[in-house]
Amino acid sequence: MKFACVNEQMDILTRGSQEIIPEKELVQKLEQSQQRSTPLNIKLGCDPSRPDLHIGHGVVLSKLQEFQFLGHNAILLIGDFTAMIGDPTGRNKTRPQLTIEETKKNALSYIDQASSILDTEKLKVVYNSEWLSKMNFSDIIRLTSYYTVAQILERDDFTKRYKSGKPISIHEFLYPLAQGYDSVVLKSDVELGGTDQKFNLLVGRELQKIFKLPQQIIITTPLLEGTDGNEKMSKSYNNYIGITETPNEMYGKTLSIPDSLIIKYFEFVTNINNKELDLIKSDFKNNVSNPRDLKRRLARKIVELYYDKKTAYSAEENFDNLFIKKAVPSDIPEITVKDKIKIVLIIVENKMASSNGEAKRLIQQGGVKIDDKKIDDIHYIFEPKNCILKVGKRKFLKINS
Repeated sequence: MKFACVNEQMDILTRGSQEIIPEKELVQKLEQSQQRSTPLNIKLGCDPSRPDLHIGHGVVLSKLQEFQFLGHNAILLIGDFTAMIGDPTGRNKTRPQLTIEETKKNALSYIDQASSILDTEKLKVVYNSEWLSKMNFSDIIRLTSYYTVAQILERDDFTKRYKSGKPISIHEFLYPLAQGYDSVVLKSDVELGGTDQKFNLLVGRELQKIFKLPQQIIITTPLLEGTDGNEKMSKSYNNYIGITETPNEMYGKTLSIPDSLIIKYFEFVTNINNKELDLIKSDFKNNVSNPRDLKRRLARKIVELYYDKKTAYSAEENFDNLFIKKAVPSDIPEITVKDKIKIVLIIVENKMASSNGEAKRLIQQGGVKIDDKKIDDIHYIFEPKNCILKVGKRKFLKINS
């Protein structure tokens, strides 16, 4: 197989990477790959403890996609077995364990969503339960003998919990060892992960050395702050932009980010080339471009990445109609209501809120309107009539009687 020259590959791979450990060895592996016409094995492990993906996850998934584009073997490792342990990264308490059935279900959702970025026809999907579930107690004792308690406690989250007197379960110590052993089994040449995974990735590199295998290169990608500009993007903080959200939601949420995140989002969330990125950085720094205009451009780029250019411009037009011209979108869902019904039920049944609790919170916060009249009673009974129900800033429903 013919690969692009190493310099060209490195230009692509260094863009959007936080750290490459060690970069010199990556160059050597790429050179060997080119000389032997043999692709590298690129591993990305995913934790299917939560099935919802957002554009923060898209940062590292896009890095795996770049390796696919360059002709290397992309391996998506589903940590269905390790998810039963629960990744302690960033946790100040023990995470609840999942059943293997729960992880399998979440994994299917993860793969389905990741397909919006990755070429699934060229993607190898593996589950670490295939080998970890077959290990006996002797195997586990042997694996744990390769690392000391002192080494494991070097992890920041373990150190903080230990010093603060918060409990650490023994099984949590096994997580980085199990994840590292995955790299031994897969003989990965490169492993990808967020900066919060650096310790785990380095364990894999060390275990490969112990097992007398070529050591993998570590490439970390930065964690993306959410739309609030403070916390890491997460559904828990309600500051996320979901990969499978509608174009209108994706566009509108992008416009809500603080100006301080514009450049970071352009660099890590879009696929613009380096020349275009440098120009955007220069215009932003020198106040040549209005931040509002840059955010509109960014929002189009993000929608285009997950949908297409036509859809991106349509989302922008819908946003302008809704928030600038104050018009109701023309393509909103439509239902017929013949009997009296609680407004909360209409909201939840039509997926305008994920639960009764969320629907009630939206009402209490003044986010529910009928024909632009605010509803403030969580027990409000809707009486059949022709009207427009609005929930939040961007969700509409046409109701016919």
